[in-house]
Amino acid sequence: MLLSSVVRRDPRWLLLALNALLATTAGLLLPTALAAAVDAALGGRLDAGTVLWLVGLAGVELVGDAIGVVLAASITARGAAWLRRRLTAHLLAIGHPARFEAGDAVSRVTGDSAIAGGVAVLAVNLGVSVLTAGGAVVALALLDWRLAAVFLLSVPLAALLVRSHLRLTAEDVATYQEVSGELSARLVDAVGGLRTIAASGRADQETERVLRPLPRLSGAGAGMWRTQARMIWRAGLLLPAVELTVLVAAGFGVVAGRLSVGDVLAALGYAALGMAVVGQATVLTALQRARASAARLAEVLDAPVPTTTPPGAAPPGEVSLRGVCVPDALHDVDLTVPAGAFVAVVGRSGAGKSALAAVIGGLAEPSAGEVRRGGSVGYAFERPALVGTTVADAVRYGTDAGDGAVEAACRAAQVHDVVVRLPSGYATPVPDAPMSGGEAQRLGLARAFVRDPAVLVLDDATASLDVVTENAVETAVETALPGRTRVVVTHRAATARRADLVVWLDEGRVRATGAHHELWGDDGYRAVFG
Repeated sequence: MLLSSVVRRDPRWLLLALNALLATTAGLLLPTALAAAVDAALGGRLDAGTVLWLVGLAGVELVGDAIGVVLAASITARGAAWLRRRLTAHLLAIGHPARFEAGDAVSRVTGDSAIAGGVAVLAVNLGVSVLTAGGAVVALALLDWRLAAVFLLSVPLAALLVRSHLRLTAEDVATYQEVSGELSARLVDAVGGLRTIAASGRADQETERVLRPLPRLSGAGAGMWRTQARMIWRAGLLLPAVELTVLVAAGFGVVAGRLSVGDVLAALGYAALGMAVVGQATVLTALQRARASAARLAEVLDAPVPTTTPPGAAPPGEVSLRGVCVPDALHDVDLTVPAGAFVAVVGRSGAGKSALAAVIGGLAEPSAGEVRRGGSVGYAFERPALVGTTVADAVRYGTDAGDGAVEAACRAAQVHDVVVRLPSGYATPVPDAPMSGGEAQRLGLARAFVRDPAVLVLDDATASLDVVTENAVETAVETALPGRTRVVVTHRAATARRADLVVWLDEGRVRATGAHHELWGDDGYRAVFG
């Protein structure tokens, strides 16, 4: 279904098919023209018209092939671009389910989309091969029906060879695509944690983990090559055998006076053209890869998009969680974040703090339970990705905020003075704006502020700020977004002390809630802050 959509979206495949049909027609006429030229030369009747016809057919075939290469590249690029846009939009809509890890998603968006995007070209090439084979049989029949009959004896063997190739490559191709995605996912995870890996001295163990799927990838790749090699050598034996059989039959035709010497050359040419489908081993393998890639893309596109909580499902600014579960992160979480409250989420590393923040804002959907939100949510992260052409674009990303709103948000986030010192101020290209971790965090805060959210979620978004700057940012938040609900993931006792409510997570469960001074008497709570 997805592959047919790729084909339907770009009607230029019809132009490609028409061009291929013209080139194929010229190619089918070429053996006959060559036969006529040979017979004319042997009979001393060769003239300029015969030569020009022969050269003209060869020229049409060559020009058609060149045009076909350009059209095929353009159609494949456009098909891949459409798939990538569609896949990227759906991945952003569904958030980050664990089944589509970052590296795996990148593999699908880049590799699988490029492979599946070329399906129209593959289909045209295969269709042209079938038409060429059919035309060759007709041409043989026009020369002598006995030649066509001899050739048709090879068709069952050719069909069996093609069917066997498709069947044997299907599993290897699917495995190869799947393991490639798994390798990409592991590699992206490792690159993201390079400093941690180096600091812990686990480079060798991490290398072994990343490369663990390699034997499966190697096995699948070797299986594809073995099957393709088997197809090629069998086709290599079948083609000469068919040509020899046709040549023998044509020889009897010459002896009987039914065929000329030129007709024998034409018969050999048509025999080779008739076996064109069998010689398309690489196209058949590519078609299997396109089908496997389309299946991987469909797996993402079929993933349900989380439904947005309808307005009024919770009072403005309030967030309510009931029985929320996230695999390997949260277990039966019941929590109400009051409207306008400053809530601190604390816990040891791995307690599920970021998972809770993601669920509260809708970046992740729980596997069980219910989440109700009252209004829009703004996010800021520990390591914000600054997306956009300029610094101003990075701050207004996802909104239509004007320059005044962008500057006001940056002032509130205590980063305006940093931005104006850049070479072109707010117009400085993001790659030309070197920033420390704390400065990047403040730009991430500004991006959250400019959305004017009802609920502001800060996932360790002030971790790189000193205490004085953090206090200034907190005051600015209260001024810029008065009365807004704030959920702050933090490791700092000072931040928890200022919160209206502290949510203490332990191994994915809410161990306790309350004011900081109420929880401080618990040894386990104090241990959270080291």
